[in-house]
Amino acid sequence: MAPIPKPPADPQDNPDAYVGLDADGAERLARERGWSTVRSLPPGAIITMEYRVGRLNFEVKDGQVTRSWKG
Repeated sequence: MAPIPKPPADPQDNPDAYVGLDADGAERLARERGWSTVRSLPPGAIITMEYRVGRLNFEVKDGQVTRSWKG
């Protein structure tokens, strides 16, 4: 019998830790900490709301992360 697959999990990381960092540095750090996808968005961007495990979203204004959330 085949093993039951275990879905991937989000890294044990606090998204709030990225707020205030420059966008490029925040993306590098997020990938080092295990995030498979990092998405940078301008303020007020229209986005899909599906939750994706392993994705970290940044709202970026003037090259700086102003908000960060999982999914």
